[in-house]
Amino acid sequence: MASKSKKFRIATEGATTDGRVIERSWIEQMAANYNPAKYGARVNLEHFKGVLPDSPFKRYGDVLSLTAETVDDNKLGLFAVIDPTDELVAMTKARQKIYTSMEVHPSFADTNEAYLVGLAVTDDPASLGTEMLQFSASAQSSPLAARKQSKDTLFSEAIEFTLELDAVTPNDDGKTLFSKVKELLGVKSKTDNANFADHGQAIEIIAESQRDLLGRFSAVSDLEQKVTKLSADLEKETGALDALIKQLNFTPDNSPNRPSATGSKVAVTTDC
Repeated sequence: MASKSKKFRIATEGATTDGRVIERSWIEQMAANYNPAKYGARVNLEHFKGVLPDSPFKRYGDVLSLTAETVDDNKLGLFAVIDPTDELVAMTKARQKIYTSMEVHPSFADTNEAYLVGLAVTDDPASLGTEMLQFSASAQSSPLAARKQSKDTLFSEAIEFTLELDAVTPNDDGKTLFSKVKELLGVKSKTDNANFADHGQAIEIIAESQRDLLGRFSAVSDLEQKVTKLSADLEKETGALDALIKQLNFTPDNSPNRPSATGSKVAVTTDC
């Protein structure tokens, strides 16, 4: 899965298209004003903007940020960081679509300031570069007009670029997936600065924790079964004891009884 790219140049002040010049102030404004949350410029193929997601002219990424830096001859260059799709990464690795041309709106949304509204990748710098630009400047109708987002936008000349991806870095809190999993499972890292970027290690930690959890559950289950059995045995023994006590209470013993008192026929007289 692709990640964000390293910064690369997409334009330099002075490059012309349709008879206009990319002004220094435009580059400054684009760098200062660009905000994907406000309006995100997407990466397209040859400035064509298809509507179908499975079309060859679908979008191939997004522009994440813009910065302005001084380049050769003290000119101001515009640099972009993009989030390319895996397909764009594969294309550039195959040395396809290795030039970029930006689409600029000189007065975006009635702000009177320039804004980047699109970025194209192309194989033919001449078609969007000097030859086509000079032709467009003298033509009554630009041959690229059909590809523009609006009639006021213009395309910059194509600049060769090398798409390099930034290395995967920890999240903002400095924790990788592995360290987060270990923390959630109550396992501390040996060193605070250790970088465990291997997802396989995290998966192993999860598997080990699940194995331990299943072992504990099994032990608890066995103990529960033993307690249940002991309870049943105790209930059985208690019932037997109650029955024995009841039987003993109603069973006569074998000790001799005292003779019954029947009275005497001899009368005792007194001398009064």
